[in-house]
Parts: sequence; C-alpha cells; structure tokens
Amino acid sequence: MSKATKKVRDKWRAKEWYSVFTPSYFGEMSVASIPVEDPKKLIGRVVETTLYEITNDFAHQSTKLYFLVVANTGDRCDTILKSHEYSTDYLRSLVRRGSTRMDGIFTASTIDKYLTRVYIVAFSHGRIKGSQEHAVRQVMGKIVAQKASQLTYSQICHEMVLGKMGSDVYNEAKKVCPLRHVGVRKSKLLSMPLEAMQKVPEVKPVEEEIVAPIAETPAE
Repeated sequence: MSKATKKVRDKWRAKEWYSVFTPSYFGEMSVASIPVEDPKKLIGRVVETTLYEITNDFAHQSTKLYFLVVANTGDRCDTILKSHEYSTDYLRSLVRRGSTRMDGIFTASTIDKYLTRVYIVAFSHGRIKGSQEHAVRQVMGKIVAQKASQLTYSQICHEMVLGKMGSDVYNEAKKVCPLRHVGVRKSKLLSMPLEAMQKVPEVKPVEEEIVAPIAETPAE
C-alpha cells in the first residue's frame, strides 16, 4: 500500500508583503518591501538603503541609512533612523598623504530624550599641531552639545545626515586650521524614551541617569 503523499506548505505563498516607509524627516518614501507571515514580526526589523535612493542626488550614494520599523498599519511600515554611516570606500577616499585626520565621538541626548552617538570626522589641508587637533575636537563637541539642547531626534538626524551639522562644525573649526572635509561619518541610536521603547522592545529605554550633558569620548 503506497504511503500518503505529504502536503508541502509553500511558505512564500503564505507570506504577505509590507511596504517600508522612511520617516517624515526623510520624505516618507517607500524604500523597501518585507515579506512576513506574522505582521508582529515587522516591528524591530531594520532596512538598509542609501541617501541617494531618497534624494536622487548621485553625491549621496556613499551614505548608508538604516531604518528601524517601529509601527505597522495595514500593509505599511513606519520607521525611524537607527543609524547611518559613510561607506568604507568613501571614507578611505578622503584620506590624503600629508593630511591630518581628526575624529570626535560624542553622546547626545535630544530634547525629546532620544540618546544617540555622533561620530564626526575632519580632514585638514596639510599636517597640523596637536593643539589644533584638540581645538577642532572641542568645536565638534560644542556644536553637538548645542544641537542636542535645541533639537528633537528627527531634527538632529536630518542635520547629521544631510550635512548641516558638519557644515556648522566646518565654519567654526576652519578658524583653527585649514580644513578640506568635515562631516558626520556615522551615527547610532542608543536608546529611546520609555513610551517609544514600549512599542519597540529591541531598543533599550533611556535611563534617567544617562540623560546628561554631552560628553566627549576618546576617538576610535
């Protein structure tokens, strides 16, 4: 007697597709589609794209963006920026012989209590003194502190990624030494306020004791 044929379930056919949208501060554009069986599994997913896909500006193809899904309505997923970074090739292309690279790493708490880490890089025209490097890093920390004390997380993300923060650092730091590039090479969301975290348990809540003034940490 022949064995009964086992019915194979088509997992892909059982999945539904959901469109992932960037947050309003990046134009609320559809940048990806995610197939899942259970919509609950959408929350906490991370989608990678480039700034070029949003602005259609070829100069932005070297900036990678990572969006965290925080809400799902119907077939739509809403996100916030989880992190961004320069591509490795682009960062390498900025290095020049006879130039000094300066890195500053800062932790910023925005006015709506999102905690983010900000990585700023600057390259000089020619070699500079150690005292000048220190002065440039002080400018970086000052600008980040000012931004964090005045802006929401969405606003500071916009300025970090689209170059406003780097431009502000450049305009002040160029008084210290000649610079050829300043930018936020990387940012990373560390934690969110409790009410936001409850919807996205993958990200830790902000603890009161770490919501503090900006502090400079040693460069990586």
